[in-house]
Amino acid sequence: MSSTLKPGLQDLAKQGALYPQEALLEVKKGGKQLSIGIPRELDAYENRVVLTPESTAILVQNGHQVQVETGAGEASKFSDREYSDAGANIVYSAREAFESDLILKVDPPTPVEIGYIKPGKALISALQMAKLTPEYITAVNAKKITAVGFELIQDKVGGMPVVRAMSEIAGSTVMLIAAEYLNSVNNGRGIILGGITGVPPTKVVILGAGTVAEFAARTALGLGAEIKIFDKHIYKLRRIKYAIDHQAYTSTIDNTYMLGEAISRADVVIGAIRAEEGRSPCVVTEEMVSTMKPDSVIIDVSIDQGGCFETSEITTHKNPIFKKYDVIHYCVPNIASRVARTATTAFSHIFTPFLLQIGNSGGIDEMIFANKWFMKGVYSYKGSLTNEHIARKFNMKYKDMSLLTAAARL
Repeated sequence: MSSTLKPGLQDLAKQGALYPQEALLEVKKGGKQLSIGIPRELDAYENRVVLTPESTAILVQNGHQVQVETGAGEASKFSDREYSDAGANIVYSAREAFESDLILKVDPPTPVEIGYIKPGKALISALQMAKLTPEYITAVNAKKITAVGFELIQDKVGGMPVVRAMSEIAGSTVMLIAAEYLNSVNNGRGIILGGITGVPPTKVVILGAGTVAEFAARTALGLGAEIKIFDKHIYKLRRIKYAIDHQAYTSTIDNTYMLGEAISRADVVIGAIRAEEGRSPCVVTEEMVSTMKPDSVIIDVSIDQGGCFETSEITTHKNPIFKKYDVIHYCVPNIASRVARTATTAFSHIFTPFLLQIGNSGGIDEMIFANKWFMKGVYSYKGSLTNEHIARKFNMKYKDMSLLTAAARL
């Protein structure tokens, strides 16, 4: 066709061929194509799902397959249509979702669900130490599943990204819950959470000085409440004062007189002490609770790890409160599930990069071998319990994960 062009036009065509030409960008695929299963949660009070449709689209664009059980995202207000448009395969039974190579879910799988998982495949879910049983570990090991617990995963600087994200959500939410049960409509004390001109501010006591406490303190201060923070570690109390940029009252929990005095005067007490030995320390006795004001509010964020209050009992989102000594107790374990869409987005921001890295590494085994911070989350590896704390709790044998990965490389 170029031979029909005049000599001058032929020269221009040749020059144009040397210029950069537009072309479609090839989607980069990882080192291994992952088959990821997202089953629907069975717990009626678990509203979260691990991946949003947007995150699903990113994974599909990178060459991975995502199987989403129908209805998995409904409680977080994500429809099957959104997941389908993002490139996911919508499957209509839990068994189909669990047949994937890598299962991603919030709650630990039930015995029936473990039965659906193919031997030798991988599971990433919450571990929930407070509800953990030796039978669960035995079932996972019998299937030779590589199991990773949300709560145990670390990042490259030693932080716990999932714990941090859910703690931020819980800390920001607890003060809104407290405000809800302080008002007259819910037969509370009939007071505002905060303060207005000429009226004494609400008194809030926070037990613990971690992430939940930090975000609860920020919210309470923003509303105008008066706060007191207790923790057993001085360095944590210094850190939280710096983090919230406020000269709040702080004290060690060991000072039982000051703690008891503060609780007796409080309108709201938040329990947010993280477990260090598998169970949160019970620092508020039944006698202390009995001295609190009528219709004051206790929120035990640590209830999933045993609770901070002697009077605490696990409640649900459907029946979230009970009264003891005329004090309102809110002891729901999964507070972040109240704001499921926000929590799901937080999960997605954490797990999407992990999943892409697993694919680029060549699979979950290679991810574990190459990253000690990810290895921290593994509690069962191909038939062996690899978490020392779980082994001590149930008097079970375990194998050191570092030794197992070293042997696997040989």
